[in-house]
Amino acid sequence: MTRPTTLDVPYRLTRAGIVMTPEPDEPLEADGVLNPASGRTPDGRLWLLPRLVAAGNESRVGLAEVVVEDGRPVGVRREGTVLAPDAGWERGHDHAGVEDPRTTWVPTLGLHVMTYVAYGPFGPRPALAVSDDLRSWRRLGPLHFEYQPDLDTDLNLFPNKDVVVFPEPVPGPDGAPAYAMLHRPMWDLGWILGGDNTYLPAGIEDDRPGIWISYAPATAVERDVSALTHLGEHRLVAMSEFDFEALKIGAGPPPIRVDEGWLLIHHGVSGELAEGWDPQSRVNYAAGAMLLDPADPAQVLARTAEPLLAPETAEERNGLVPNVVFPTAIERIGDQRYVFYGMADSAIGVARLDRIE
Repeated sequence: MTRPTTLDVPYRLTRAGIVMTPEPDEPLEADGVLNPASGRTPDGRLWLLPRLVAAGNESRVGLAEVVVEDGRPVGVRREGTVLAPDAGWERGHDHAGVEDPRTTWVPTLGLHVMTYVAYGPFGPRPALAVSDDLRSWRRLGPLHFEYQPDLDTDLNLFPNKDVVVFPEPVPGPDGAPAYAMLHRPMWDLGWILGGDNTYLPAGIEDDRPGIWISYAPATAVERDVSALTHLGEHRLVAMSEFDFEALKIGAGPPPIRVDEGWLLIHHGVSGELAEGWDPQSRVNYAAGAMLLDPADPAQVLARTAEPLLAPETAEERNGLVPNVVFPTAIERIGDQRYVFYGMADSAIGVARLDRIE
């Protein structure tokens, strides 16, 4: 991990409205619609894949076509669910869910790759599914992180979230093309074991969750897409540096290629965390941005010292989890890019992403 250079991140986010709120009479949306993935079907239609939360915090992934008027997204048309916690490893003794999907269209594979959080018996674990039409998804299973001796730990022991896939092969640590994923391991096992049980990898002194990168060789993945679930060469990309990230950071939408490198919209969390997974933790989620080096995406070229978007509107400040702006998808409509984001874990908003000239 390197500290950012003085290069600016020449992008801004401007609110553009609310596109999805829960249907009052829909039981699968009783506790909110939030944190969507996105993609286009072969006919060019634009879709969101929102997280739908039923009573008891049981999550599914839905499908909803984006309604566009005058070149901007203004709403959705629902088409049901596409992924539910049907596998045993997606269901715990008191919780179940397929949560917070992110999807990346990977042209070299001819597939949409979905990362999602499977909430099973040992808490949140990252998993993958693939589709060629956004409707039918084939599970590839949970991610497996290969043992890396220099870290002196097994990353599979730890809860992990915020996994996103780069849309094309990038140079791996050995210089060979690889499919890369960003992810956010969490080192505190106290919520499972009780007490103070934080286990840090060798060489890591800060116990706050940060953004890591891992790789799967392109040759293996292009022979068998299930090789995407076997990741190695784990490297730390970024830790919290600024006030709006004081507690932790995590990836937002999958990175997009821009003139300056890979643009990663991320979330930063500040405030006070409650013990365990209490949704009423007194925290603030805001959106920032980083630029990653295209020659080595483990290297941060620049990052924002202040958030691009912070919870300010009523919908962002009041909801199941107050004070949350949580970006998860970027799509181009015409010549304009839009970022879709969760609002207080209850609704879905959209913001315009502009380059500052």
